[in-house]
Amino acid sequence: MTRRGLFLTFEGIDGSGKSTQARLLAERLQKAGHEVVLTREPGGSPGAEEIRRLVLEGDPDRWSAETEILLFTAARRDHLERTIEPALDAGKVVICDRFADSTRMYQGLSRGDLRGLVDQLHSLMIGREPDMTLLIDMDPETGLSRAKGRQGTEERFEDFGPELQRQMRAGFLALADEFSERFQIVNGNRDMDSVAQDVTEIVLQALR
Repeated sequence: MTRRGLFLTFEGIDGSGKSTQARLLAERLQKAGHEVVLTREPGGSPGAEEIRRLVLEGDPDRWSAETEILLFTAARRDHLERTIEPALDAGKVVICDRFADSTRMYQGLSRGDLRGLVDQLHSLMIGREPDMTLLIDMDPETGLSRAKGRQGTEERFEDFGPELQRQMRAGFLALADEFSERFQIVNGNRDMDSVAQDVTEIVLQALR
């Protein structure tokens, strides 16, 4: 591992299992002797967690896409300043459940062609990409069924329905092609342990 640490992100459609895989990876790396910070977006710092409640709960049309982009960018900036950068400076592995790629998809494409605005704000206020992004790719209908089965309060984006899931899967695969130097695609249509094994091998190879 470099002195500055390693910044890993997990992406995928809702219900793809990425949150579980992020947690399992953190546990395995800790057992291997690495210092790990497991975090998430939106969230990961006190201020960003407050914004999380604003954007993930309530009616699907609660915010315009433009307002969402500003809220997510504000949360990400606070998260970067208070959690991610200090951990990387200390040489730790940072594992983040979602990052800017999710904003490129959910706000940049799902509710209008706003990708350019997302990228402008990202360049201005965030200014960095992950060292590696693990895309857990899976069937959209299965993912939506899993996500709705959680019966939580953070279902605002799931409530947009299956068409959004299909659009997001195609979009994430296109992002993986656009940023091929940092994306690793993992087949999520398998049992949890098989997916976790692939994820662990990919990341350990990067750490070597």
